[in-house]
Amino acid sequence: MSKTRIFALVGIVIMVVAFLTNPSRERHEEILRAKAEELLTAQLNYEQKDAVELGMMLFGNRVINEFIENNVKIDNYYLFTITRIRWENQEHTIGGGAFGMVWLSPKIDEEANKIIQTLQTL
Repeated sequence: MSKTRIFALVGIVIMVVAFLTNPSRERHEEILRAKAEELLTAQLNYEQKDAVELGMMLFGNRVINEFIENNVKIDNYYLFTITRIRWENQEHTIGGGAFGMVWLSPKIDEEANKIIQTLQTL
């Protein structure tokens, strides 16, 4: 077999594996929820951990779910996915997924801080 055919077959195998292991929308949302909970608890910075957990159970999960439903856009390109967030009429890419993994950019911390500062001024 020639090198060209081997290269083509390897490329096709990689594309098929990427297609079959592309993370689902639910997987992206699960990772985003975990990150949002982490950011929310870090921003609240309360001494009473029980109060934070109770607040998250009562209000936090609902707020996070609504935010994800209304402001997060997950684009599926079959071989990979891109996660974007809409805030103040701007879209920012905050992550991506491929081969069963979802990665979030460190930029998400900066964007979350901007959003929280904006919400605190209201």
